[in-house]
Amino acid sequence: MIYREFLGEKLSLLGFGAMRLPQNEDGSINEKLTSEMIGYALSHGVNYIDTAFPYHNSLSEVVVGKALANYPRDSFYLATKYPGHTIADSYDPASTFELQLKKCGVDYFDFYLLHNVYEKSVATYEDPRWGIIDYFVEQKKAGRIKHLGFSTHGDLPLIKEFVERHGDVLEFCQIQLNYLDWTLQNAKEKYEYLTEMGMPVLVMESARGGKLAALPDDLRCLLDSSAEERSDASYAYRWLEGLDNVAVILSGMSDMEQVVDNCKTFEKLDPLNEKEYAAVMQIAEGLKDSVPCTACRYCCDGCPMQLDIPYLLSKYNQIRAGNAATVFMQVEALPEDKHPGACISCGKCVQVCPQKIEIPGELAKMAASLSEFPGWENISKQRNAELKEQLNKW
Repeated sequence: MIYREFLGEKLSLLGFGAMRLPQNEDGSINEKLTSEMIGYALSHGVNYIDTAFPYHNSLSEVVVGKALANYPRDSFYLATKYPGHTIADSYDPASTFELQLKKCGVDYFDFYLLHNVYEKSVATYEDPRWGIIDYFVEQKKAGRIKHLGFSTHGDLPLIKEFVERHGDVLEFCQIQLNYLDWTLQNAKEKYEYLTEMGMPVLVMESARGGKLAALPDDLRCLLDSSAEERSDASYAYRWLEGLDNVAVILSGMSDMEQVVDNCKTFEKLDPLNEKEYAAVMQIAEGLKDSVPCTACRYCCDGCPMQLDIPYLLSKYNQIRAGNAATVFMQVEALPEDKHPGACISCGKCVQVCPQKIEIPGELAKMAASLSEFPGWENISKQRNAELKEQLNKW
């Protein structure tokens, strides 16, 4: 197993992500198989296990805790997250934190994250009424949290502002990072900024929710002949191995086959060679289905709604590449009159677009895609109901 140093800790570069655990036919977690998968991972050198309050209808922490109860507490690093992006104002962080400790069956968390800090949730995390960050800093001082950090799907300006304000107490950042989002979501700039700030990076969505683990044949053929002996996912992980500031690469494993294959990939450091790197970056371009906006911003000058059209189209390109949930959160944080649905189809933007993009039509498609999501309020209500039920139960 490959290991990376992190503030005196020796972390397995492969982390076991518990967001996509195996399920029974009724949708419940297959606890027996999950326990076997975690056992195999631990026996092959994996020591970082990542879960979170909302995963699997708030039951991931419970199942992971049961599986880990069979092993010495000092033989693994357990990470979970505080759901400040969806939690009700009426539930303070202390109640949630105590509940999470009980669910996982532990006295402390090795790694604890502020979950999904982005353009809208940041206001909740920084609201002095709740004292969220201060509370977890105190838990760290008390030894109940060993390392405190945050995860984010936010854009680079948000990350910079948050690190500038709280980088003195937050030790690491977890971002979506893979060879597709290196350019599609500006992950390159995010990674380089965090590296420059001396903040270790933990990686989520390393295989883009499976998109990079099942390449279409017309793109997979770009890999060399040895690709037949390697899984598609292994190329995504080996691409990440070449980034020195990556402390952990999380993989949301759903069956034993994936666990075995991933452990094999991480047996020894084997970053992509020059030819392989060029091939996966070419594959990344092939996976994009993009509106050809160059962000010249000619369209913005005459827009009567003052929409940031290049920004919206860049987000729409992310939707087209299979990233709708993240875009939904970011667009939701905008004022309503700056959403794609605010376009009045006047056509002024089309007249000046050098790329001849039918902008109103693309914005209408984007608005239709985003309308499929339930909305912040409904998500929040669901999470609050789950938390209330669990607080009563425990």
